[in-house]
Amino acid sequence: MHILFDDAGKLMAGRLMAETDSSVQVELESGKRVKVKLANVLLRFDKPAPAALISAATALASEMELELAYEFAPEEEFGFADLAHEYFSAQASNEQLVAALICLQGAPHYFRRASKGRFRKAPPEIVAQALAAIEKKKQIQAQIDAWAAELQAGRCPEAVRQQLFRILFKPDKNAPEYKAVVEAARQSHLAPLALLQKAGAITSAYQFHWQRFLFEHFPRGTGFPAIEAPAITDELPRAPVRAFSIDDSHTTEIDDALSVQGLGSGTVELGIHIAAPGLAVTPDSPIGQIARERLSTVYMPGHKITMLPDDVVQAYTLEAGRDCPAVSLYATLDEATLEIRATRTALERVPVSLNLRHDKLDDVITEDWLAGAVPADTAPPDVAALQPTLAFLLRLARHLKARREVVRGKPETFTRPDYTFRLEGMAGDEPDGSETVRISTRSRGAPLDLIVAEAMILANSTWGQWLADTGVPGIYRSQASLAPGIKVRMGTKALPHAGIGVRCYAWSTSPLRRYADLVNQWQIIACARHGNTAALVAPFKPRDAGLLAVLSAFDAAYGAYNSHQHGMERFWTLRYLRQEGITELTASLIKDNLVRADTLPLVLPVIGVEGLPRGAQVRVRLGEIDEISLEVGGTVIERLDGQATPASDDAEAGEDDDDAAMAGPLHLAIDDEAGEAPGEGVPAPAAASEQG
Repeated sequence: MHILFDDAGKLMAGRLMAETDSSVQVELESGKRVKVKLANVLLRFDKPAPAALISAATALASEMELELAYEFAPEEEFGFADLAHEYFSAQASNEQLVAALICLQGAPHYFRRASKGRFRKAPPEIVAQALAAIEKKKQIQAQIDAWAAELQAGRCPEAVRQQLFRILFKPDKNAPEYKAVVEAARQSHLAPLALLQKAGAITSAYQFHWQRFLFEHFPRGTGFPAIEAPAITDELPRAPVRAFSIDDSHTTEIDDALSVQGLGSGTVELGIHIAAPGLAVTPDSPIGQIARERLSTVYMPGHKITMLPDDVVQAYTLEAGRDCPAVSLYATLDEATLEIRATRTALERVPVSLNLRHDKLDDVITEDWLAGAVPADTAPPDVAALQPTLAFLLRLARHLKARREVVRGKPETFTRPDYTFRLEGMAGDEPDGSETVRISTRSRGAPLDLIVAEAMILANSTWGQWLADTGVPGIYRSQASLAPGIKVRMGTKALPHAGIGVRCYAWSTSPLRRYADLVNQWQIIACARHGNTAALVAPFKPRDAGLLAVLSAFDAAYGAYNSHQHGMERFWTLRYLRQEGITELTASLIKDNLVRADTLPLVLPVIGVEGLPRGAQVRVRLGEIDEISLEVGGTVIERLDGQATPASDDAEAGEDDDDAAMAGPLHLAIDDEAGEAPGEGVPAPAAASEQG
């Protein structure tokens, strides 16, 4: 005798070996013996053989008409044998009995299971809904198949085109558009990105990167709601200074300015003046909420997305020709030794006399000009009048830098230039990717650059320590040591920053373009107004969970924005290679198989550097450029030096890891399932610009 039984919803059959009051022992066709509860036994039969019965019944069940079976089924609860007798005949065979059972189990939209082998008809309205859903599913699958066929034929369906970035970067894996791309990629044996490129879904590499960034970080667009900048109601004293700022020509968010008083008297007072939106904007105000959502200005060649609306920026920026609200740090210095005797913070209105633009003045305000070796009148008259002040500030900047290097334990050796990108032929406010790109260099440590950098480091470290001494929390950046792999971290504790060589460091000098700086400005203003009781009234109190949330959100957003900036700089660098017809370049080996171009901001993997020491100079022949994945490789064709040049200490520890990531291609979320996964995207930049 044979037994048909239910094994967790699966029908199985075998020869009966033994039986007790509660179970039977069955030998399967494979020879395996299993113990089966009597409650799971559905049918006993002598013939045909178990395997033949299951095979014949399955074929017969596929021929049964579900609608007719539904009509024949009793209204009350019934067993599969009852349906077989109604549907086939009163003398239904074993094959017909099992066919009825298979039919019932395979049509849950018609029949609901009541218990083992027993069923109940679903209500007609439920059947109608289920049939409609099944038909819809068939139509969707047909649409998926049609879209997949179009993609394989080199055409991109409009529905897929509209969902392009969601499919690639944040896919809904149940969406038919996503399934069509996956199916087409599987059948064509292409990576999804390559498939979509071939199908014409991506017509502009620039727009691909730009729209991808907007999709991920600005899904509601980059515009601002109509809003007015609140007025500063404080009665602020007018500072007895004539301040000036130093920025490039494209800067609209002028956060900082400098002033010097008392030159020639033996005691000099340096003023570091920071734009003060924090005097009018509060964390919970509409503008405060906009800044909290944006968290930072986003920079890229030819364009930027500001943290604050332009009208708001213009209300608080340190524009020349007016008295600007500012949070000022004054440092009293010995003019001869340059030692700092005292510091104080003031909330005031600062007369700003000049907005200097270093990109127009770097060739004028040189070390020779500041030293008097070049006549002062080679500069514009208003700039020439600042020669003594700028000369003093350069001397002070070098002193401050040397003092930091003592703490740091070794000098900063910035040997690589900063690269600037200029796009020619822009038709509107934003690039479209067709522009001509010009890449130029600006040496790190130029006089104006050094003056601003050291002044901002002084302000950020001084205010950071003041917050800590007053017991008011802030947002800090710290680095435990310069050892490889020890990177800069953000936190709420005043810890040392080994890379800069200061006891603590709190970004506070760019409140118009970084939310962390605006938060710290709110805290500094509380200290300036309330002194030692500031911790009780500051917007963010000690151990404030809200401050930790801000820190986490800012850190993530700032990294993502910097990653996009580096990605777009890499895009324009690759475009520059094509534009100028560059097929070979010289480079230096930095790590493993990665080299850094000598005259361009480009890191790339190459073949042929095995066994060469770090710093080795080589000539590289470039391979194929892919502006979508931002990939380019090369082959070493010549060793240019006899020995390696030691790598410079340009930035904080861990930069090599960033360089390795910068050479990598684009990462797609869809690759996990449907394609060949490329590497990680370009990273946030190294913190050589910590002075910020």
